[in-house]
Amino acid sequence: MLTIRKRDASGEAAKDAEHQPRVAVGEEGGVLGCAFSGVWTTRTVAAVDADMRKIEQRSGAKQLTLDLSHIEKMDTAGAWLIDRLASAFEKKGVEVHLQGQSEVASILLGAVGDAVRREPESGPPGPPNIILRALELVGRRVYEMRDDFFASMNILGATIRGAQMKLGRGHAVNPAAIFNQIDRMGVGAIPVVVLMSAIVGAIVAQQGAYQLSYFGANIFVVDLVGVLILRELGVLMTAIMLAGRSGSAITAEIGSMKMREEVDALKVIGLNPIGVLVFPRLVALVIGLPCLTIIANFAALAGGIVAAWLYSDIPPAAFIDRLRVAIDLSTIFAGLIKAPFMALIIGIIASVEGMKVGGSAESLGLHVTASVVKSIFVVIILDGLFAMFYAAIGF
Repeated sequence: MLTIRKRDASGEAAKDAEHQPRVAVGEEGGVLGCAFSGVWTTRTVAAVDADMRKIEQRSGAKQLTLDLSHIEKMDTAGAWLIDRLASAFEKKGVEVHLQGQSEVASILLGAVGDAVRREPESGPPGPPNIILRALELVGRRVYEMRDDFFASMNILGATIRGAQMKLGRGHAVNPAAIFNQIDRMGVGAIPVVVLMSAIVGAIVAQQGAYQLSYFGANIFVVDLVGVLILRELGVLMTAIMLAGRSGSAITAEIGSMKMREEVDALKVIGLNPIGVLVFPRLVALVIGLPCLTIIANFAALAGGIVAAWLYSDIPPAAFIDRLRVAIDLSTIFAGLIKAPFMALIIGIIASVEGMKVGGSAESLGLHVTASVVKSIFVVIILDGLFAMFYAAIGF
């Protein structure tokens, strides 16, 4: 039995040796010939990989002829090894000819060659340069501005339509909700507006008195404070404080309702979310911001009076007398006219950002931040446009 097993094993070894892949190489007259035989499969091609690499390194041949007629069996591994040899000589500019290949070998070599050629020779492309990234960012921001503009016009149109509805609890306009928002956004903001405006007025008067003292024109600090506060700083500082205080609150309230799907619930029961949520807040801002601007003007002038009295020895009575000469009604109304427009901008931007909130707390924080930043930015731009318009018409 042992003798039989030894003969069987030696027979299998001889059989395996017969089916091993082999490469016969010959060169004549600048033509390099390679004849392949045996089984070229995944399990056997490792035996000839080193020989194939040695052939790839040969040089001086003008033509390469590959004879595949004696290959008994081939899979993708064998086809890839032969294609690698042919590609190496093609890169050197050597003409390659295949002969004797079977139909299966032709299909495998073609498929492997196409797959190898589709693979990029270099690594994945890197990120575009900084100019392309900057242009891409600008393009994205332009499209975002377009979407925000359409959403703002939608809210503004729905709000104007809501103003034409009948009053009552069962309709879109609810007086109780409007007065509640006026109390929260207007009356609740009086302390911080008065404090900040008085400090700003005092700082403007102190800096103006310090600079004008070099020219002996201390009395003109009254003109500086009166015109600057009533035309520009009073309404601008109030709008900025209201954007940070009330605009963020509007975005957070509407955004949290959007996260809890309460906005969708309003639509399901047949109510317009803009009429229920946005309209009362927008009306409260339009009413509250001009009133807060008047209060802020008085507080800033009071701060200016105190600072002028302390730094320039201008008594309050002299300050008020000079103020009557320095300003008129156009100075007062130049600032108050801006207030309703700034209120609309703050309310609309806050509502748009609130409606864009997704389902996560991170989204809520991002849109609240965007609401405040966009509101302040647009308010300052609007103030500059009003300044240019006033200068153009001589107001």
